[in-house]
Amino acid sequence: MTTATLTAVREVLVDALELTQQPDDLQPDTALFGALPELDSFGVVALVGALEDRFDITIDDDEFGAELFETVGSLAGFVDGKLRS
Repeated sequence: MTTATLTAVREVLVDALELTQQPDDLQPDTALFGALPELDSFGVVALVGALEDRFDITIDDDEFGAELFETVGSLAGFVDGKLRS
């Protein structure tokens, strides 16, 4: 994943989930799903919508899975892959 993508994903996470952390507090190995109470079913929908808008990508239903939201790094890596395809 690129540094720019990681930075942008961290910003989207903080904004979409209204986190109290700063984007720089979220490291690539920061756990997301199951660790952030804000990332519930509504949070996932808000986050996906925000990612799609920010990066002009489409995340299909079959791409949703716990592994996608495992860590900040897994999410940023996924977004990076979408941007390259």
